[in-house]
Amino acid sequence: MKILGMIPARYGSNRLTGKVLAPIAGKPMVQHVWERARQAGCLDDVLIATDDERVRRAVEDFGGWVEMTEPYHTSGTDRLAEVAGRVECDVVVNIQGDEPLIDPRVIEAAVAPFYAAAELRISTVATPIRTLEEHLKESVVKVVVDRRGYALYFSRAPVPFFRLDSPSPWPQESWRQHPVSELWPLKHIGLYVYRTEDLLWFASLKPTPLEMTERLEQLRALENGCPIRVVTVEYSPVSVDTPEDLERVRMLMEGSQ
Repeated sequence: MKILGMIPARYGSNRLTGKVLAPIAGKPMVQHVWERARQAGCLDDVLIATDDERVRRAVEDFGGWVEMTEPYHTSGTDRLAEVAGRVECDVVVNIQGDEPLIDPRVIEAAVAPFYAAAELRISTVATPIRTLEEHLKESVVKVVVDRRGYALYFSRAPVPFFRLDSPSPWPQESWRQHPVSELWPLKHIGLYVYRTEDLLWFASLKPTPLEMTERLEQLRALENGCPIRVVTVEYSPVSVDTPEDLERVRMLMEGSQ
């Protein structure tokens, strides 16, 4: 089974243009992602998919494998599907290009179910939510899973809703898990693993009603009857979406050198 890590790297960004090439500790951000992904023992190789010549030159400068794609793709998944249609691989790992602190062990955890289940089509990862603020925040995507570890639903809403019998408010500082069910809410992490044929299938589908409502691409798979295995990990990503995020990551990475 040949497993390729793929990093979609779009130069344009609504909030931070050119962030994939933003310098961090002397290297472009995408190089940090590439180097960390290559440490995952499950990957045969890692490539970067882009439609921008500036990204292509940067990747070639640090010796990475770059694949050029069409400029019209609206998502990283579509960009990777184009590449998956022409390179040889059995499984594709979609690794976000704005997580320079990605833990290689998270990639390995997401891939692990594919060794045990020949019927598995898509997997992803999640981590326990630790604060009430995270649970309520719209930008934090939540996932609810069944008892086998498969996704029931993804939402920007605080799901599952914590219904309490006590009429008194629940102190935020003591918020962790439901006191009766002992259930921990889960935050979805945007790392996906696909069998190649399922990535191509997924990209061929039109957006679905729930996907368009929540603006969550992964709901397209669920709405079309494709199960998604969710692996729970302790890792919580530090993504770069804003200038403030970039400065925080710079401090973390440059301070560790």
